[in-house]
Amino acid sequence: MARLAFLTFLLNAFLVALMVPGDASLPWIAAETLVLAGLFLWLPDRWLRLGLARGVGLLYGVSALFVMLDGLVRMSLGRPLNLYLDVSIIRASVDLLVSNLGIPGTVMVCALGLLLCLALAALVSRLLLGIGELGPQVARRPLALGLTLVVMAGLVVPVPLVGATAIRIGASQADHVMDARQASRQFREQLSLRRDMSAMDGVALEGLSGTTVVLAFVESYGVSALMDDRYRPTVAASLERLGQVAEERGFHVVSGRLRSPVQGGQSWLAHGTLLSGLWIDSQQDYDALLASGSATLIDDFRRTGHESVAVMPAITLAWPEGRALGYDRILDADSMGYLGPNLNWVTMPDQYTWSRMHDVVLGDSGGPVFAELSLISSHAPWVPVLPVLEDWQSIGRGEVFEPWRQAGEAPASLWQDPDRVRQHYARAISYSIDVVAGYLDNRMNDRTLLVVMGDHQPAPLVTGEGASRDVPVHLISADQGLLEPFAGTAGQEGGLVGFRGGIWPDVGQEGPTMDRFRPFLHRHFRARGNLSHP
Repeated sequence: MARLAFLTFLLNAFLVALMVPGDASLPWIAAETLVLAGLFLWLPDRWLRLGLARGVGLLYGVSALFVMLDGLVRMSLGRPLNLYLDVSIIRASVDLLVSNLGIPGTVMVCALGLLLCLALAALVSRLLLGIGELGPQVARRPLALGLTLVVMAGLVVPVPLVGATAIRIGASQADHVMDARQASRQFREQLSLRRDMSAMDGVALEGLSGTTVVLAFVESYGVSALMDDRYRPTVAASLERLGQVAEERGFHVVSGRLRSPVQGGQSWLAHGTLLSGLWIDSQQDYDALLASGSATLIDDFRRTGHESVAVMPAITLAWPEGRALGYDRILDADSMGYLGPNLNWVTMPDQYTWSRMHDVVLGDSGGPVFAELSLISSHAPWVPVLPVLEDWQSIGRGEVFEPWRQAGEAPASLWQDPDRVRQHYARAISYSIDVVAGYLDNRMNDRTLLVVMGDHQPAPLVTGEGASRDVPVHLISADQGLLEPFAGTAGQEGGLVGFRGGIWPDVGQEGPTMDRFRPFLHRHFRARGNLSHP
């Protein structure tokens, strides 16, 4: 009986372990433990026990794989695994692994995960067979009565003693799928309502006519960089320098916070949310937006007379989404003209992106431009972190960055130490802000409205659990009148909540959601008499 108790204890431990990640009500005893132990003790046929043990072991291995994937998604994106949503990002996840670890490292990581699941499957099978071998040695009728009493106790005792782990895992995924499908239906209804309201055309933003608008998304720049004591000292120094440069150059600044729909990744959903004025937190909603032809800020600025340009140094493959959004020009990694080294996942440093945007996009334009920039130096793995070059004239086609081709340690080495990862994150954000200060000091003119903002918070590994999803926003212009509506100053009503003058947002005030930005521009900058507001 002692051996039976020990094997049953191990089997129960393995089954209960499936519920550990993210589960607030951890059961003491898994219902499957009782069912399987009783079944294998009663089965007389050895070959039947062997086949059933292998099947149960395989099911356990698959369940363990789901639990590991769920843990990775929680750690990287701050939410549980959702098979309905996450199938669409498999390719992007693999590309990220390959960029940071290389093909051999990616294959090794995937192989180790698969081998671990197979090993667990084999171990559970062996436990079941070991229990089955004890069948002839135990009094089956008293044992069956005891197991029945335990199950009944679990049904009436307030504290959860018995939990069907596999059923709960399956039910959890089913709930996620149903919730996602319902959310997608509601989003499509919202798009249909837009069509019914004749909101498919852009809204001319007369108040920004003749002003070049640069919308710069800084990768993983979240409010934790300003609020968390682990990052604030490093990032605050750069933010203060940015404010000082702006003041010296005669630029005014308003800062605030906006809530992103995502955390840790899927930046394009945050971009789509801000551009469209619709809350987009899944790939399905993003695809629906593109298919609908619904207007975005790109269409608004086109009606205002701006050329729209996407500067996307992270885009290395075909990007039909950009054409669907309707940019006049798209500068991806291949068309940026960069001749310098790749920096792990980062195709080119932010300083080159700013310089190239200014020379090729703003310099070649005969009129106002709406430019959307994706700044990626602050994208994981946050190594190497480059210095900001003082001589912007030397940047050219990027050859000047050649000394940093092999700089920094390998990401696989750095990421073995979470504390050092966090240090590199702070340094990477600091670099990105310092580059903005350099751009203000060397290139920006008085006819530009610069909107610098984060796309989302970094992963929970960096922020910790339960962190806000807000991102900082800094609006910079030589024309103070353009900034007054955002802060609700000079008699302007209806400013964005929490926005105020200066380089520091109100860290104690939660920001509006990112989808409120476009309607805000419509209210304060649209052409008079334009009634097509969505």
